[in-house]
Amino acid sequence: MKKILFVGVMLFMLIISGVQYVHAAEKEWKFDTAHSRFYFTIDHIFAKVIGFFEDFSGTFAFDPDNLAESRIDIEIKADSINTNIRKRDDHLRSHDFFAVSTYPLITFRSKHITHKGGDRYEVTGDFAIKDVTQEVVLDMKYFGTKDNPLKEGEIVAGFETGIIIDRLAYHVGSGKYYKMGVTGKDVSILVSLEMLRDK
Repeated sequence: MKKILFVGVMLFMLIISGVQYVHAAEKEWKFDTAHSRFYFTIDHIFAKVIGFFEDFSGTFAFDPDNLAESRIDIEIKADSINTNIRKRDDHLRSHDFFAVSTYPLITFRSKHITHKGGDRYEVTGDFAIKDVTQEVVLDMKYFGTKDNPLKEGEIVAGFETGIIIDRLAYHVGSGKYYKMGVTGKDVSILVSLEMLRDK
């Protein structure tokens, strides 16, 4: 009798776990990589250098009705940096800056997401560049969802967030070019995402 009861409890737990997994999977979005970007801007003497990272992936499980189970984990390949000048991009990939051969990924792992009212959400997580990981808080705007006008049976969601970081605090550069007055240390990051999932 005890064995039958034990087996029954285990089956029930497996069923519940399966239901929770399906529910989470239904709310997981995939990146529309053609219309999503991780941009950055940094000062250069009197001008601004604008670039972005081309190669990224991750888990984006966002449900405004179930933030406790929502999760945003991002991986960006550092060597995919693009400022539209090959020589500069190669320098940024070198050990003077990102050292991509040693630290190939820039990552963000969410810890929790809270609703701040209206279309605003606060995403707290660990942001890692090279050998430095710091907790950051992102103010994320959720634009909502709509049917994809280009593909029947698909939904599009929109998100936007941004942050300003001190690149030297993440060991992106020694400070040499900052002291020379060539390159700033504060980097403005803008994340613009269109996410997709089946209806």
